Amino acid sequence: MISVALPKGRLGEKVYSMFEAAGYECPSIKENSRKLIFENADVGIRYFWVKPSDVAIYVERGAADIGVVGKDILLEYSPNVYELLDLNLGKCRMAVAAPKDFYDDTQKTLRVATKFPNIASEYYKSICRDIDIIKLNGSIEIAPILKLSDVIVDIVETGTTLKENDLEVIKNIVPISARLIANKATFKFKTTEIEKIVDAIKAQVKYDD
Repeated sequence: MISVALPKGRLGEKVYSMFEAAGYECPSIKENSRKLIFENADVGIRYFWVKPSDVAIYVERGAADIGVVGKDILLEYSPNVYELLDLNLGKCRMAVAAPKDFYDDTQKTLRVATKFPNIASEYYKSICRDIDIIKLNGSIEIAPILKLSDVIVDIVETGTTLKENDLEVIKNIVPISARLIANKATFKFKTTEIEKIVDAIKAQVKYDD
């Protein structure tokens, strides 16, 4: 039995559809219930729903054999897992955004508001820029408007929220998408089964032209 941690929400539903199309269906997962764990012994698969940011923890700790997580989580927390496949789903980007009249005075420490302090720190370290990280958990866009920060580092999908708050992307840091990951110890013992799943899922991935 292979245990799969799926992220709750639309992304998880899309991912399950890929598993289903690949031959790893579990009809009970579509029933209207409060259950969180679903099994299909016939195909040797067990699914469970967890908060997207927790998927990597379940996989790293061995509660799940494989799971699906955003590249942003892998970059921010560096979990000790194998990254097996880019599913080309949930595509967006990690970017620096600022007010439209922003000017970077390099004589001053740059104030950066973000939910992703490690990603922001690594980026600015790479360009040798002194920064002051302001870790926030809520709406990041308001920080530069209220002069709490000079810029923000956040996930950008369409850019609509930025525009509505008179902000704009000034630098794309890294593309983000959903990745299939595996527990390192499990992978050694269940290599054949997991690689079979990876090959079947890979056939369902839609790549850009």
